[in-house]
Amino acid sequence: MSPLAERLRPRRLEEVVGQEHLTGPGKPLRRMLETGRLHSFLLWGPPGSGKTTLARLLAQGVGKEMIALSAVNAGVKEIKEAVARAREVGGLVLFLDEIHRFNKSQQDALLPHVESGLLTLIGATTENPSFEVNPALRSRARVYVLKPLDEDAVRRVLERALGHPEGLEGVEAEPEALELVAQASLGDARRALSALEMAAQLGHGRVDVGAVKEALGSQTVVFDKEGEAFYDLISALHKSVRGNHPDAALYYFARMLEGGADPLYLARRLVRMAAEDVGLADPLALRLAVAARDTYEFLGSPEGELALAQLVVYLALAPKSNSVYVAWKKAQDLARQHPAAPVPLNLRNAPTGLMKQLGYGEAYAYYHDDPEGSFAQPYWPEGMRPAELYEASGEGWEERVRERLKSLRERFRKAEGSQPHRR
Repeated sequence: MSPLAERLRPRRLEEVVGQEHLTGPGKPLRRMLETGRLHSFLLWGPPGSGKTTLARLLAQGVGKEMIALSAVNAGVKEIKEAVARAREVGGLVLFLDEIHRFNKSQQDALLPHVESGLLTLIGATTENPSFEVNPALRSRARVYVLKPLDEDAVRRVLERALGHPEGLEGVEAEPEALELVAQASLGDARRALSALEMAAQLGHGRVDVGAVKEALGSQTVVFDKEGEAFYDLISALHKSVRGNHPDAALYYFARMLEGGADPLYLARRLVRMAAEDVGLADPLALRLAVAARDTYEFLGSPEGELALAQLVVYLALAPKSNSVYVAWKKAQDLARQHPAAPVPLNLRNAPTGLMKQLGYGEAYAYYHDDPEGSFAQPYWPEGMRPAELYEASGEGWEERVRERLKSLRERFRKAEGSQPHRR
């Protein structure tokens, strides 16, 4: 017998749960069925959101033959075979699941046939087409975004399964058990139905909370570590820390750990946040970030995770400054604009007699012996306008040094004005 999710696959658009923004009255997929005309398009959405089901319903609804391929095990050979069949029947629908796994040359092989209309392409992907699908192919296929099912939608799918003659008709299920399946499915209808079917088997025809927990097991990974969901979560963690929200930051940190993220990867990202977003507003933050990373390396999981969680809270609560980050970008731009400006002779080292004869290091004013002379000597290459790259923020430690920075620059300006021959 085929799996429950396959047996209950919708046979009409009206049976599809969720995705009303695409299937409702006047919406794009509904209009294609009503007009009987399909154009090439990509369905981008999470697992179990209905991509394959919608592709089949649309092809059947307009009466076109469909060839279904998976980019995991198909290649140019299979594409050529599909093209040959399309020529025989005067065109067909090619459904390509996980299209993001096709490389550039494989995707390019589709282009002329999609462009001519011989193939109507329906691509399915869990990854952002902006990054994973060639622009040329993407320009010939509209992108429709599918949403993960909410818990109410998943419960409707489960309840339909319990009352369906090809499903689990006659199986009793506790409301709390269905609620648990809906929560644990993470918007994936296929995952929810698989868990329900296994729970019914484990519970010998009765689905209770215990059977559901046993069916779900310890499957907690909720993202592909190379996929967009992973980077959405790390982005949310970073922005929550930057936005001074320790509670949200802890939540996203916990989600990533529960989802299987490498704690040392997260530790490296937290060190980056300490340098980029806290910066000199709290100079201690970077030291604590490195210490938390070292603590995790010393203790491992799960004990070391507490040190990283402590760091998440500390960074979120710390005053924030990106002044050094901004100054560094300015410095890089300036270095690119003036890559060969000669260093002033007074700042050069003179390890040889010849260098001393050429004036290297001459008239260098050692600050500890001659503070005023140190301010008066040139630091910028001749001909370059002095630039003020670093600006202290009003946060934390930098608030205390702003006046000193202002005073130092004023002394440099006065000394610069007393050296007209330099500029």
